[in-house]
Amino acid sequence: MARRKSGGGGALGIVALVALGLLASIPKDVWVGIGVIAALGFIGYVLSRIGKSGNTSTPEATLSVNPLLASGDGICVHEPESGIRPSGYRIPPAPNEYGAGKWIPASHPVEVAGVRIPGGMVYVGSSLRAASGADEPCLIDPDKSVAACSDFTVRQTPYWPSYSQITPSARRAYLNWLADGRRNPSADIGYVFLFFYGLERRALVDASNDKAAELDLPAIAQEIRELLEVYGPTSGSFRSYASNLLNTIEFANYPSKLYAEPIPLFTRGYELPLHLRIALGQVATDGVAVAPRLALAWARCAPEIGFRTPASRCAEEFDKLFVERYLQTYGDGFVLPKNKTQLKLVYNPASAGLRGTPEIKMTFGDVPDVTVLTGPQKKLQSLVNAVCKELDAYSRFVGKNPDLRASLEGLLQLPVSVWPEGVQKAFQELKARMGSGTVVLAFQDLLSGLGATAFPTKEKVLSLVRALESLNIGMEPDVLFGAKSPKPEEKVVLFAIEQGARSYRKTPEYQAALLTIDISCAVAYSNGQVPEAKLSYLRSQIRLWTHLEPEGLRRLSAHLRILAVKPVSLAVCKRKLEPLAPSAKETVATFVAKLVGSDGAVSRDEIQMLEKVYKILGIEQKQVLTDVHSAAAGNAPASRADAGQPAFTLDAARIAALQKDSEKVSALLSSIFKEEQALEPASVAETEPEDAAVEMRLLGLDNTHTAFVRVLLSRPQWSREELLDVASDLDLMLDGALEQVNEASFEYLDVALTEYDDPIKVNREALEKIEI
Repeated sequence: MARRKSGGGGALGIVALVALGLLASIPKDVWVGIGVIAALGFIGYVLSRIGKSGNTSTPEATLSVNPLLASGDGICVHEPESGIRPSGYRIPPAPNEYGAGKWIPASHPVEVAGVRIPGGMVYVGSSLRAASGADEPCLIDPDKSVAACSDFTVRQTPYWPSYSQITPSARRAYLNWLADGRRNPSADIGYVFLFFYGLERRALVDASNDKAAELDLPAIAQEIRELLEVYGPTSGSFRSYASNLLNTIEFANYPSKLYAEPIPLFTRGYELPLHLRIALGQVATDGVAVAPRLALAWARCAPEIGFRTPASRCAEEFDKLFVERYLQTYGDGFVLPKNKTQLKLVYNPASAGLRGTPEIKMTFGDVPDVTVLTGPQKKLQSLVNAVCKELDAYSRFVGKNPDLRASLEGLLQLPVSVWPEGVQKAFQELKARMGSGTVVLAFQDLLSGLGATAFPTKEKVLSLVRALESLNIGMEPDVLFGAKSPKPEEKVVLFAIEQGARSYRKTPEYQAALLTIDISCAVAYSNGQVPEAKLSYLRSQIRLWTHLEPEGLRRLSAHLRILAVKPVSLAVCKRKLEPLAPSAKETVATFVAKLVGSDGAVSRDEIQMLEKVYKILGIEQKQVLTDVHSAAAGNAPASRADAGQPAFTLDAARIAALQKDSEKVSALLSSIFKEEQALEPASVAETEPEDAAVEMRLLGLDNTHTAFVRVLLSRPQWSREELLDVASDLDLMLDGALEQVNEASFEYLDVALTEYDDPIKVNREALEKIEI
C-alpha cells in the first residue's frame, strides 16, 4: 500500500510538470488575449449582478445632480419597455451653465460652489466673449476653484477685477457678498464693481439687440439706484459710473417738460445729475422761471455751490427757508438765458470688457447745458449763504442740545414759517380760539402749550412775541416797547392784529393815549383791582379816541385788561408827566378826576391817589375834592332796576363832551411827545458830556434814581424812616422809587434789589451781580 501511494503521487507530479511545460510554451501574445477575455467576462458578470438587483427597485431611478446648475436633461431615467427589464441607461448631458455663459434673471436663484445666490442678475457659465473680444470679466465660471471661506470686507481684487482671474479666496468672498444680498455697506467696492460689470453688459450690449434683455432694463435701473444709496456715498468712482449708466438707461426717452415732473432725491456728486441738467435746459429753452423746488435741487446738487453746517444739521429747516427766501427774492423764480453749449452725455464704461467698443453718446436736441452759466450759480450761492446765516443760532443750539430741537427754546431761534407743523397747528388753534376778540391766560400756560421746557430769558420772551406778531397775534404787556416781561403766573392778553401794522406804537398820539390810561388805572386801583364801573368808563373813552388807528385802539383795550389787575405805578408815569406844560397838566388832572367820580362812589384811597397825581402835576391838592365833586355832578344817576348794566349812563351831549375832553388830553400829550422827538437828535449832538454820565447810570435808571440806588447800596439794611429822608432829599416818593428800582433790577438782574418793608434790606444776590 505504501508503493501504491508513492506511485500515485509520482503520476500527479509528472502531470503537473507536463502542464507547466505546456503553459511555458504558450506565446506571450496568447496570454494577453486570454487576459482581455477574462476581464470582459468579469465585467459581464458584474453588470449581470447589477441588473438583477435593479429589478427590486422602483420603475424609475433618478441620478442626483444640482438642479440649479442643470436643466431637466440632467436627470437619468430607467425606462421599462413592454414589461421587459431595461438593459441600459441614458447618460445625462452636461449642465447648460457649463457651456456658454447666460444671464440669470432677477427672480431666479442660482448655486455656485455650494453658495446659493438668491437675486440672480449675474452671468453664469464656462465661456462668454466680451464686446472687446476678451473673456467677459463678470462671468461666474463654475469650473473655477473657490476657497472654503473668505471675507468680502477685505480687499482682494485688482483695480480691473475679473472673476476668472481673481484668487479662489476672492471668488469665495464675491459669492458670499452676492449671497448676502448685495447691500452690505462694509463690502469692498471691488466686488460691487464686478457685479456692476454684469449690469453694464446687460444694459448696453444685450439690450441693444435682445428684446428680453430690454425688458430687464427697469429692474437693472432700480438695482443701480439701490446700490447707489449704499455705496455711492463712500465711493466717488462707483457713484460716477453707476449714475452715468442709470442716466443712459433712464433718459433714452424723457418728457419734453421734465421740469414739470416731480424731482427725485439725488446724492451730491461731482457733477449736476442729468435729470436736473435736462430740466434746467428745458426751462431755458421754454423761457419759463426756475421753480423754487428745482432751484433748491440745483443748489443742493451743484458741486460748485458750497454749504455750511446749518444746511446739513438742519436740513429740513434749510430747505423750507430756502424756498421761502427764494420766492421773496425772485418772485416766481429767475429766468435762465439760453446759452450756446448743447447738452450731451458720453458714456465711459467701467468694465474692461467694454473697452474698445464704439462710443456711447446721447444728445438732447437743442437743450442747452446751463451748468456752464456762472450767473445763476452766484445767485444760488448768495441765497444759500443768507439762509445758512439765518439758521446759525438754531444750528448751534441743536448741536449742543440735539434732544431739544423741537422745544420752544430752539424754535424761537427759527423763523416761524419753518416751525414744525405740529407747533404751527397749535398757533392756529390759538388764533381760532381768539377769533376777533382776546384771550387771557397765564404766561406759563402759553409757554407750556408751545412746548417750553424752561422759563425763557428776556431775550427769548422778545423772540416769542416777535413770533406771535408774525402770526398776527399781539400780546400785552407790550414787551417789545418797554414793558416788563411777565412772570409765569401773571396774565397776558392775546388779541388779533393785522399784518404789518406796527408803526402806530411809536406815534405821539398812541403814546399819549397809553399814558392817559396808565395814570387813570393807577389812581382807580383799589382792593386788588380797578372797579368795573371805572373800567367801563375807560373803555368808552378808548372808543371815542377816533384819531387813533384801529390797531392802536385794540392794543389799548387789551392793555386795559392787564391794568385792571396790575396797574402801572405812579413812579413809572412820573417821568413822562414832568415835562408837561401847566395847561396840559391841568387837563390830565381834570380827566383823572372825572374818572374817579364817574361811578358816583369815591373812596378815600382814590382821593389819596389823586392827591399824589396832583402833587406830581404841581397842582394844589385842595383842588382834588372840588374836581371830583364837579365830575360826579356831571354824571346821570344809574337805574337801580338795571343791575346788569354799569353804574352810570351817558347821553349824547355827555358823550360829545367826553370825546372833546379826551381829544384835548390826547392832543396836549401828543404835542409834548412830538416836542421830545423833535429835540432828540439835537440833544444827542449837543450833550456829549451828559452821554458819558448816562453810561454810568445803574440798571438803566435816570440820574435821580441812580443816585438813590448808590445810596441804597452803601448799607446792607435801612430803616424805613431813614430811606424816607433819602427819598425826600432826592424829591422822590419812597414806595414809588423802590418799586421802580426793583422793576429795573428784575429786568437787568432777574432779582429784586431790596427785600422786606421795615427794615429794608439790600438783596445780597443782586449786590453781587450789579456793576457799581
